[in-house]
Amino acid sequence: MTTGTTDIHTHIVPASFPAYAGRHANVRWPSMAPAHDCHHCNVMIAGKVFRTVSDHSWSLERRLEAMEAARVECQVLSPMPELLSYWLEPEDAEALGRHVNDTIATMVSDGKGRFAGLGMVPLQDPDRAVVELERLMAMGFKGVEIGTNVNGVSIGDKRYAAFFAAAERLGAAIFVHALHPAGTERLVGPPNMPALALFPCETSTAIVSLMMAGIIGRHPRLRIAFSHGGGVFALVLPRFLHGWKMMPGLRDATGGSPAELARRLYYDTLVYDTDTLRFLVERFGVTQLCIGTDHPFTIEETEPVAAVERLGLSAADRDLVLSGNARRFLGETA
Repeated sequence: MTTGTTDIHTHIVPASFPAYAGRHANVRWPSMAPAHDCHHCNVMIAGKVFRTVSDHSWSLERRLEAMEAARVECQVLSPMPELLSYWLEPEDAEALGRHVNDTIATMVSDGKGRFAGLGMVPLQDPDRAVVELERLMAMGFKGVEIGTNVNGVSIGDKRYAAFFAAAERLGAAIFVHALHPAGTERLVGPPNMPALALFPCETSTAIVSLMMAGIIGRHPRLRIAFSHGGGVFALVLPRFLHGWKMMPGLRDATGGSPAELARRLYYDTLVYDTDTLRFLVERFGVTQLCIGTDHPFTIEETEPVAAVERLGLSAADRDLVLSGNARRFLGETA
């Protein structure tokens, strides 16, 4: 069981990957290569540098040092989102996923109670995804991380309905992270601009798709959290709610008011701004926010506890955001 301040949004990259052993050509299989900076490696995908990462990505010792500085007691480990690899053939994605998941399991086991695990599943094959989810939950994982879309297909699509039903049945937490957002071709700037400007829109789209598919309405015990404070969904919600009230087709689809459904979901605090974070508390409720930092990547929030303290919450509400809500999301408390 996690205790103390809990960060639900951190990522890992294994120190190494096995060589590709499948039967397909030109596969975007990851590997690691030395980087110029000490204690760093390049994550290579399709022969190109995808990202340079530090040894915090795989070293428990280095992570614990960072946690001490950030006043975090427990990290929830999930894969670097690009490793979800929905573009691989299902059998290849399953093999890669098992390597990543086993890496997380080892880190959690060796971490002496300071870490919890969210694994990955080959969601491009929903049946395989359910089988791996069952394996992960039997291993003691808290749940899984999934992307906001699967090769451009919304996670609200009916082909994933059985997966979400299985997650509710198994008591698995689901952490949804933005991945390959729509609109990249219309953005001007360096390659990292989509993560800055489009991830928030992508996350909001995923939330709306799950509501319109009836997933949230049909599965009241399903625990889903969204990265980056749910993106721009807090601003989209009033417009969505107005349309829901005016259009019978929307009311029939969702299985409940979008405002009520929004307060069933969890959101991390990774918004970098006190006023924005306070707005999320007002919009979604103090019971639905959990610490998130994006450790160990460049964009991480390095002072997550201080960000919550600046809200001026009561001690009880502050403790909910720092740890209590995360424990509910992870299924450790009711």
